[in-house]
Amino acid sequence: MDMTTRDDQVKALANETRMEVLRLLTDPAQHFSHQESADPADTGVCVQLLAEHFHVSQPTMSRHIELLRRAGFINAKRQQKWTYCSRNERALANYFDWLRSSLSIVDA
Repeated sequence: MDMTTRDDQVKALANETRMEVLRLLTDPAQHFSHQESADPADTGVCVQLLAEHFHVSQPTMSRHIELLRRAGFINAKRQQKWTYCSRNERALANYFDWLRSSLSIVDA
């Protein structure tokens, strides 16, 4: 993985809103069961619903989502006029492994 991606990953996790987005996407059906346009567990969560949850504008949430996407932590896909987001578990696990290795973290 190149350094630009690692920089994006560090930036993505340096913001509490983006961290909370990742936490919410852990169980989208629980947090976004009111999503009517698609099943949140199968399709992902609509960016507009995330914006509403955080009481921010859709463009503001889109900027958060774009950084998470560039970092590889979420998958974003368009369906008609909506963008749906889901976690990329493989990328999150890879980042965790890299962090453990880079900082020589050992189990206590």
